[in-house]
Amino acid sequence: MSDDLTEGQTAVIPDGYVINLWQRGFGRTVGPFYSRRHSGNDEVMAFRVEDHHANGMNNCHGGMLMSFADMAWGRVISNRKEIGWVTVRLLTDFLSGAHMGDWVEGDSEIISEQDDIFTVRGRIWCGDRTLMTGTGVYKGIRSIRRKAGEREPKG
Repeated sequence: MSDDLTEGQTAVIPDGYVINLWQRGFGRTVGPFYSRRHSGNDEVMAFRVEDHHANGMNNCHGGMLMSFADMAWGRVISNRKEIGWVTVRLLTDFLSGAHMGDWVEGDSEIISEQDDIFTVRGRIWCGDRTLMTGTGVYKGIRSIRRKAGEREPKG
């Protein structure tokens, strides 16, 4: 193992999670992110709080939690409808903080769909602690139909 890896990067990943290998863009910068399938095609997304996620008090920055919520909550649209999306509105309530090394998870459900506009309700948590709740409004923009097995974990 290389000594340039952080403690968070070498920590044990919970069972059932696979890394999401973002090759470019914002997700690559603020990741790594992980996902675990549950209830059919839905997923829980996750990340471990590392130094590059921290605020001045050495906790997870609120902007990181909001960015993560945006990705984790919008993902339900990609998984259920196989379309890409852009964020129209994101409303969040911060209920607790995430600390260095915490494993943070999030998911959502579609509560409204009209034309190409989706409203989702989501939650971000760490263990038994809810960190954030909120809603997101997203606009579907293009098809992302996948080949069978394309997003299955590699074993």
